[in-house]
Amino acid sequence: MQSLLDPAVLFFALGAFAGLVRSNLEMPAAISKFLSIYLLTALGLKGGFALAASGFTASVASSLGLAVLLAVVVPLVGYALLRRVLSGFNAAAVAATYGSVSAVTFVTATQYLESQSISYGGYMAAAMALMESPAILLAVMLANALRQRQAAPAAHAAPVMAVSPSGAALACPGGVGAAGPAPAGKAGPALSVGTILRESFTDGTQLLLLGAMLIGLVTGEAGKAAMQPFSGDLFKGMLCLFLLDMGLSAARNLPAVRKQSPWLLAYAVWGPLVHASVAVGLAWLAQVPAGDAVLLMVLAASASYIAVPAVVRYAIPEADPSLYVSLSLGVTFPLNILLGIPLYTQVVLQLWGG
Repeated sequence: MQSLLDPAVLFFALGAFAGLVRSNLEMPAAISKFLSIYLLTALGLKGGFALAASGFTASVASSLGLAVLLAVVVPLVGYALLRRVLSGFNAAAVAATYGSVSAVTFVTATQYLESQSISYGGYMAAAMALMESPAILLAVMLANALRQRQAAPAAHAAPVMAVSPSGAALACPGGVGAAGPAPAGKAGPALSVGTILRESFTDGTQLLLLGAMLIGLVTGEAGKAAMQPFSGDLFKGMLCLFLLDMGLSAARNLPAVRKQSPWLLAYAVWGPLVHASVAVGLAWLAQVPAGDAVLLMVLAASASYIAVPAVVRYAIPEADPSLYVSLSLGVTFPLNILLGIPLYTQVVLQLWGG
């Protein structure tokens, strides 16, 4: 109960309430963008300062290695499960969303750990950055493979489609959940791995986070003292304002959530718990520090609602954006903020004997 009385969580609840009662409370887009930039910058600096203090130890390498492993395993397992109830393109998009990470969920978790006096490695911000791109890469590769498999049958069927005014040749023979050819003009580009990597690592979010971390690493203790008013004192208040905005967004996204199938809603709730369970099992085997284990669970259980949708809408236009955006923002994000973070923390404390 005490975790729900954290100011950041209460501001999220306030935003959700305002959205549910259709209040005219609104965060200007420019301020919302500024808050996002601030949080990423401060998080990167904190990670760099911590890494400068600790150095690149075996514990750091273990935590970062587990993060990369989870970033590959989670989307592949998710795709295999989702493929049973969704088309191939939709399954790839949703798997990418849940295989990637939510920076805001991660930041909220770090603040929760600090409020509970649980230490964690600031280098876990690097783990978050490493976990963002693999899921996108895998999803685009899966989509490219689907297009290649569809290309030959589509070519043979071309004369039929040319004389069919109803377009029946484009219908999915397996029903709504089957992976049929994309409608004409909707097929996405067959992006190369190099192109995806370049766009991922030059993305503003990634570039700002990694750049700020590098600055923190180079400046070390002197930089930490100089930036304390910016990256330390202001951090909690800025996070509260950003979560207020996220509460508004989550509440206003609920109508789209209600339209989803029960199977997808179940995945949005139980999928993250399964991902978190895999993370804590690997963390326990590797004996990473308790705080790092909590953050690995949070990262594995989180879902992207900004970075992945922005890429997937362009790279996999055959997928329905209402699926992956509504599930991640309307279901998984609030569950993690309100219940998930304290739950993951208690699980780790029990297992680690804290």
